[in-house]
Amino acid sequence: MKGKFAEEILLFIAVLKWVVLATFIGVIVGLSTTVFLKTLNWTTMRAGSFSYYYFFIPVVFVVSALLIKYLAPEAEGHGTEKVIEAVHKRAGKINILVVPIKLIASVITIAFGGSAGKEGPCAQIGAGLSSFFADIFKFDDIDRKRFVICGISAGFASVFGTPIAGAIFGVEVLFIGDLLYEALLPSFIAGMTSYHISYSLGVRYFYHPFGFVPVFSESFFLKIVLSGVFFGLCSMLFIELMRYGKHLSERINIYKPLKGIIGGVPLIIFGFFVSKEYFGLGLETIENCLAGKEVFIFAFLLKMIFTSITLNFGGSGGVVTPIFFIGATSGMLFANIFHLDIATFSALGFVSLLAGAANTPIAASIMAVELFGARIAPYAAVSCVISYLMTGHRSVYPSQVLAVTKSPSIKVDTGKEIEEIEPVVSPREKSITGTVLRKIRKVRKQSKNS
Repeated sequence: MKGKFAEEILLFIAVLKWVVLATFIGVIVGLSTTVFLKTLNWTTMRAGSFSYYYFFIPVVFVVSALLIKYLAPEAEGHGTEKVIEAVHKRAGKINILVVPIKLIASVITIAFGGSAGKEGPCAQIGAGLSSFFADIFKFDDIDRKRFVICGISAGFASVFGTPIAGAIFGVEVLFIGDLLYEALLPSFIAGMTSYHISYSLGVRYFYHPFGFVPVFSESFFLKIVLSGVFFGLCSMLFIELMRYGKHLSERINIYKPLKGIIGGVPLIIFGFFVSKEYFGLGLETIENCLAGKEVFIFAFLLKMIFTSITLNFGGSGGVVTPIFFIGATSGMLFANIFHLDIATFSALGFVSLLAGAANTPIAASIMAVELFGARIAPYAAVSCVISYLMTGHRSVYPSQVLAVTKSPSIKVDTGKEIEEIEPVVSPREKSITGTVLRKIRKVRKQSKNS
């Protein structure tokens, strides 16, 4: 009898173990996230009381770069990327100094106008505390990885108030085309716990349930498909601009912290003579789009540039909040082009850019339900998946490991980090593509002649 039920007994013990441990991680991350968010809000209010607060951007970039360079090099960049790298290359081991340094560097960057997000710092802070907890109690590498994944999920959940999407994000973001089911239970528990801890301590979240969604029709569904393609192309453009910003920064051969001056000065000039709309988190612009209001048609492109400069020239922070800004504003542009409801397509862009840029279509689709309600869910799911496919084999997180190719017609080496692979289109597909393009050109030529 003992042998017959040995498997069930072991699984039951494992469930109890992770219920307890993931709850503990959720509490830790919920508390740390609350500290970060409240510190960020207070600092932003204080800095915003000065009309020209953004004049300090170059100084802030330099200070941020100095703190990271000499105290915690792992805190460089936009947070979640470094956590993914730690999981794949160091069994989730993260220097505990990352926690305070990331908090300070990100707060001053965002508060004084740097275009960055708040999820990356919370994910990295949560993962750092989880890794430290694993080291204190001598857990092995496998358990440490799970703790760190719980930290990512809990950080995401408590920042945006989306516990289910946060849990899925943590197990989806590490690999492109695969989910870590072994970490699913602890991620859910940590995400829900972290969210409720932060909420109980006064953190309030943005929700925008849609009471109106256009009635389904063939023409409307076609526009949803086209929007997914458009958002995928926007995701691709953002990734390439982030990559170009990194390349440009590396080509400037000076003392690294001083690059903050080179990146910060153009932002000041633009903010002074044009607009301050692209500084900081940009939440007001996001809310305007989701309320159906129009903003500058190229706002999404300017936010891409501001974010690339910020994160590649010394600033610190996350990348998901800028993705939401880019998604909402590009959705507004798409809606205007096709004379559609701005609020609906801003919401679709909000989640579809996350699906495409981060390669997390499932988490993004679930987030649409948690933030905007179930009525928009079918359209969001279609748009998110198409955006994910259209982005191609690239990512805003270069350390993501490719588990499955996005198309059997494209040859790539799976099992490698996304920045290391070189996709190759098969000769047959090239031939088909060439034939299609030639036919399109022929039709255009005939139409012109007629």
